[in-house]
Amino acid sequence: MNRTTGIYAVSTTLGESVRAFVPHPLPPTGPALAPSIYTELNRLAELALARLAGVSGLVPSVDWLLYSAIRKEALLTSQIEGTQATLTDLFDEEAGFKVSNIEDVEEVTNYLRAFRWVQEQLRDARGLPISVRLLCEAHRLLLDGARGAGKQPGELRRSQNWIGGTRPGNAAFVPPPPERVGDLLAQLEQFIHDDGRALPPLVKIALIHAQFETIHPFLDGNGRIGRLLIAALLQHWDLLAEPLMYLSGYLKRHQAEYYRRLSCIRSDGDWEAWVGFFLEGVAVAALEAEQNIIAVASMVAADRRRLLQSPKAGPASYRLFEMLPMMPRFTIERARQQLDTSFPTATAAVKTLEALGIVTEMTGQKKNRSYSYQAYVELLSR
Repeated sequence: MNRTTGIYAVSTTLGESVRAFVPHPLPPTGPALAPSIYTELNRLAELALARLAGVSGLVPSVDWLLYSAIRKEALLTSQIEGTQATLTDLFDEEAGFKVSNIEDVEEVTNYLRAFRWVQEQLRDARGLPISVRLLCEAHRLLLDGARGAGKQPGELRRSQNWIGGTRPGNAAFVPPPPERVGDLLAQLEQFIHDDGRALPPLVKIALIHAQFETIHPFLDGNGRIGRLLIAALLQHWDLLAEPLMYLSGYLKRHQAEYYRRLSCIRSDGDWEAWVGFFLEGVAVAALEAEQNIIAVASMVAADRRRLLQSPKAGPASYRLFEMLPMMPRFTIERARQQLDTSFPTATAAVKTLEALGIVTEMTGQKKNRSYSYQAYVELLSR
């Protein structure tokens, strides 16, 4: 591939001369992307997304699908950046249990807040559109109170950053100088909202994500905001009405390849290999999400049948069971609050589910007991 995707700007950082990469505006030119490279892969990815949207209609509540899918994306995108939290940690924190690695969990819950806020903006007719302002506000929520609180939350960087290495001079990649960031993001925003481009939306999303990561506009959190932007664009272009796909799982499994493909855009002009990798990832992630929905729906349906067939089950245990997919770890007090009932009634409901093997007591104590919908937690954690 004989294509250049940017130029180098020489600047002085920390007392040494560095070559910072400044990407050309999208779309790729000299040559342009050939449709023959992406047409079939794009068709398969769009089909996988359509199947995923269809299968979500098989479950009683899309809310509990979203509960797990959004948390898995939040967890996996954070794990790509080195966060050690698990899905169980996240459920425990929401249940009010003590969590040992609370800082890691805080990073994940911050991503959840940013993710939900972006969703709300895009659904509200008066909300912010996909824009630099939207991304800055999401960034502020992402780093609020977490380890990156000293990294200018919500603000574009004002200093030169670098990726890999101990200093700019031996870095694996040096993004554009800070004074170029604003213009580069403005060009990217223009490309997002330019409907005249004859590129399929998924191909545009692939280009936009790579360009954002190349610009690296923040001092911290660029990877997570860049992946949040993927989900936002899927919603923006009506490719997936609800964020049921966790693409970060695919990117985490192929993390070295993910970074290598992004790097080859800058070094070799190879947009094609990146777009192919991205479209394949969407197809795989959508299929995995579809299979997960079927597995979870089947398990919940089987447990529901057992409960309905039990002579000891009553209204409170039925209601509690329907809450479990969005409350997989809990105490009797939390169950009492959610059911808005008395402590003896909540206790009886929990005991009914425990006797049927649907929930498991985790502490082995007589007091302050905590419970888990363990089969569900394990299925989601695979």
